[in-house]
Amino acid sequence: MFTPRTFEIALLMTVMSTICWGSFANTYKLTKNYRFELYYWDYAFGIVLISIILALTMGSFPSTADSFINNAKAADSGNLICALVGGFIFNIANLLLIAGIEMAGLAVAFPISIGIALVVGVVLSYAIQPKGNATLLAVGVALAVVAVVMDGMAHSNLPKPVKESDLAHPGVPIEKSSVSRKSIVVCVVSGVLMGSFAPFVTRALTTGHALSPYSIAVFFTVGALVCCFFVLVYFMKKPLIGEPVNFSRYLAAPPLYHISGLIGGGIWGLGTVFNFVAASLTGVAISYAIGQASPMIAAVWGVFVWHEFRGASSKAKIYLSLMFFCYLLALIVIAKAYR
Repeated sequence: MFTPRTFEIALLMTVMSTICWGSFANTYKLTKNYRFELYYWDYAFGIVLISIILALTMGSFPSTADSFINNAKAADSGNLICALVGGFIFNIANLLLIAGIEMAGLAVAFPISIGIALVVGVVLSYAIQPKGNATLLAVGVALAVVAVVMDGMAHSNLPKPVKESDLAHPGVPIEKSSVSRKSIVVCVVSGVLMGSFAPFVTRALTTGHALSPYSIAVFFTVGALVCCFFVLVYFMKKPLIGEPVNFSRYLAAPPLYHISGLIGGGIWGLGTVFNFVAASLTGVAISYAIGQASPMIAAVWGVFVWHEFRGASSKAKIYLSLMFFCYLLALIVIAKAYR
């Protein structure tokens, strides 16, 4: 089983996870007038598929007691349940974030949800696995939260509607709208749940007959897929915003749309496996904090590939610059927290 032997390799893997988490949504751009709820099915299958492939390759050779199959058989049942529950919780949070962005706009939803998720996830994970310098980790997380806020401010100053698919969690085109109490509640719940899955991963990785990071990834993604058959089906029938959608549109979608979803899930799943593998050395709190810098990567795609900031005001560009600066500084500080 491959695991990083040095912090530098682990840090590289967490950065790669950030890139994957911030890049997978580009595959949604290959679809047109296609509801995200339908894209999400192929995405969910894709994350399971890539986690199994990596578990049977990187997680199985050379064959040892920690290899995927051997580890999954020997692990405590409580750890298996924790990994499944973590994936289930993440999926609810992700779907609520999408709804929150549609309801309140990206500039409101992302700072609330991801900001809360960063704090909750790191604090709870560190409480279970106190690895690293707590002060530096706190400063790094604070900088990352500021970067999330700057990201939201930059998008709020764009001169045109923003598609949520331009960031790590895609959806349908977003137009400016009033912010309701319901949308704020949705974003807050999303943030709390998004941060709450990390302690389950920490517990499964550190307690008793622990799961290997590859085993965690498999059960985590399976938990996310299982969640779709309950929560995603419910949101298809009773969406928080928009009209109900049925499976007939999914079945009628062009093959390219299904392939795009699978590739998108594969990219996100690759980042998730790398983040969990890195956490085996750095601790979940540090790897989670760095991984949640994905909005910065998504912003890079938006600026340099999709040109969403073309014609943006000077204020938007200032906020964007501050976002990059704060994220890079957060990465440096969090990396120092391991020492």
